[in-house]
Amino acid sequence: MTELDALQATLAGEHAAVYAYGVVGARLEGRPEQRAARSAYDTHRQRRSTLASMITAAGATPVAAAPAYDVGGTVPTAAAARALAGRVEHGAAQTYADLVGAGRDATRTMGSTWLADAAVREAGWTGAVPTFPGLPATP
Repeated sequence: MTELDALQATLAGEHAAVYAYGVVGARLEGRPEQRAARSAYDTHRQRRSTLASMITAAGATPVAAAPAYDVGGTVPTAAAARALAGRVEHGAAQTYADLVGAGRDATRTMGSTWLADAAVREAGWTGAVPTFPGLPATP
């Protein structure tokens, strides 16, 4: 995977994360977790903008957002919203790990910082985090 491929894949993941956090935030409205959901939403929006700028600067066209994303079914409860947020951060960590592997210099540093942040957010939503966030689980 090239750095540009990793940037595009990470951008696609950010599009999905922003969409999903819209669902999470709506379900957590008025609850204590609403602030964390809003913070995550804003973070993923900023990262989406950063990635789009980097891709454009590299002379490529940023991947567009889809009209909608599969969030794994309905999100009828706050518990389901928290679980969705955990899955979002888990998925984001995977794209960030790919960015670390394919990136150079500042891109690699950015990816590693974002990876650590995703691991912390995942732990906050789920109460657990994999030993090596962003990497496939090993038996």
